[in-house]
Amino acid sequence: MKSDLNITYFKPDRQGVFLAENSVKFATYLLTNKECGVVLYDKKGTSRRIPFQDEGRRGTLYGLQIDGEELDTYTYNFYIEDQIITDPYAQEVRGLEKWGAGKTKKRNTYGTLASHTFDWQGDMPLMTAPEDSILYGINVRAFTMHKSSGVKNRGTFEGIVEKIPYLKELGITAVELMPCYEYDECILQEDYHYKPYTKQAPPAAALAAGGSSLSLSLETEEARLNCWGFQNGFYFAPKAAYSASKSPSRSFKELVRECHKNGIEVMMQFYFPPEIRQLYMLDVIKYWVMEYHIDGVRISGFHIPFRLLAEEPILKNTKIWCSYLPEEDLPVISNPVFKNFISDNHNFRYDIRRFLKGDEGLLNQAIFYQRRNPPEYSVVNYLADYDGFSLYDCVSYERKHNEANGEDNRDGIDINLTWNCGIEGDTRRKSVLDLRLKQMKNALSFVFLSQGIPFLFSGDEFASSRGGNNNCYCQDNETGWVNWKNTLFAKEILSYAKFLIGLRKSHAILHMKEEMRVMDYKGLGYPDISYHGTEAWRPDLSYIGRMIGIVLNGQYVPGKEDASFYIAYNMHWEPHKLALPKFSNGEKWMKLSDTSLATERSMAQSDSPIEDFVVTVNSRSISVFMTKKCEPAPKRAKRKERQSKT
Repeated sequence: MKSDLNITYFKPDRQGVFLAENSVKFATYLLTNKECGVVLYDKKGTSRRIPFQDEGRRGTLYGLQIDGEELDTYTYNFYIEDQIITDPYAQEVRGLEKWGAGKTKKRNTYGTLASHTFDWQGDMPLMTAPEDSILYGINVRAFTMHKSSGVKNRGTFEGIVEKIPYLKELGITAVELMPCYEYDECILQEDYHYKPYTKQAPPAAALAAGGSSLSLSLETEEARLNCWGFQNGFYFAPKAAYSASKSPSRSFKELVRECHKNGIEVMMQFYFPPEIRQLYMLDVIKYWVMEYHIDGVRISGFHIPFRLLAEEPILKNTKIWCSYLPEEDLPVISNPVFKNFISDNHNFRYDIRRFLKGDEGLLNQAIFYQRRNPPEYSVVNYLADYDGFSLYDCVSYERKHNEANGEDNRDGIDINLTWNCGIEGDTRRKSVLDLRLKQMKNALSFVFLSQGIPFLFSGDEFASSRGGNNNCYCQDNETGWVNWKNTLFAKEILSYAKFLIGLRKSHAILHMKEEMRVMDYKGLGYPDISYHGTEAWRPDLSYIGRMIGIVLNGQYVPGKEDASFYIAYNMHWEPHKLALPKFSNGEKWMKLSDTSLATERSMAQSDSPIEDFVVTVNSRSISVFMTKKCEPAPKRAKRKERQSKT
């Protein structure tokens, strides 16, 4: 350890480690009257303690500056007497680089002093409007770890970069990354060490999402892996095990930059357990927005500082997705320039699952969710996520199968509100597979044909399964990884998903900026959205109703006129006839798609207009119709005659 380091003290006004050429400033919050300071480590592992002094203290913030050469070769920690604390503001953390290496022994961690320059090449936030957004959820490791992913750098940020052409072809506008800040995925025991950035009380054990308790795994000799990251961590540092290089910060920045070049935003999920302080949460999110150019965050956990986030000027153009938003904070959350706050669409996931399988009493809820788009914030719609069943498992399992988690199948959600189409789990029976295919396409239709923001979790677009495990937080294997299937079943689902995404992006009426009013507020003779049954304009909204025709009037698109759409939902196990309304502008209805048919076959039937304004919707299926201007029949016949003569 060099002895020619120059030590001085300053009174800090904020926390962090601030690097300059041949100089570093440490500023940290330590609520203690005991001796405390910085521990420096050189390449050989030799350590040197440098105590804080009162002359460099402001409140409970301590400031210390070190000047010298080759400081970037050192690592550091803080100490309070004999207790060693890794800096919660460390921008890179050493000690956790190898995934799963700490299963039997707790790993030591250190903050680094290495600084990296990065060429952003003029990168700017994309600021995709919420109504134009299509979100795609990714677990960084699980996304490309399966050998079927075909990437070179499996399970890493670089692996996602290799998949950008696929993401672009799929048509999504943003990737939402599950926690990929630094954390120790190997949980050996509850960590009751004092955390200087938390409240005074010792933290509770970190819990995996979805109701899983880690207490059982803590009693075993070998730690279980937490593949989801919903636990305490080093929130300012990208996860080193997710980087294929020696610089995780550079790897993450390259991911963001390359996604932006391809028109894809990057959102990141943060989980904050109860002991994390609100100001610390705000510092974390601001740092990632400024340092890593992320476009949005998804926040889960406790004591979320909604007002702090809403009032922070730096975050006004950053998408902030929470599972709920407090009613009393809506006036503060409302942003007239960029509607940046996002919330889950109430119980869309579970009520639409029930409607999908034919339960009664849900039609009114379904049509409410389909048009919901509040003025103060955006809503996101999804039927499957990282927690709970995958989309394929939603139509293949009714009961959870979490035995492999080692908790006697007691973890995870017990009530999934799903239907297995007649057989629990995998089957080769064609009738069951055909029904599952149709139900998956129905599910995708609900998500992408509703107003609000659609969300698709990776693998659901080609029927990746988790084997009925609805809480695979610890499954670092083929159960938890995305299986990039190439079967005919998977190809058909993927083809239909691409069709829906392309259709949505091509027609503004399918993703309006403001909520539809069910009113003719333009004096056109037709409302912006209307509902129909076996007779036009007369829907059956009774308790036993399972079918509805919804018309989205393209004349209400601001600034331009779009085609109109008729979406026919029939969740009954029998086919039914529905009536199409007649428009006075000479437009005819054309059938675009039918979930009971193969996608290519369905689209091949979209050329002929429907003359009698009555359509048959097959059992448990969704059909989409669109208006097109058509010439009168005699003119078409004469034109064909002229073409045949020439």
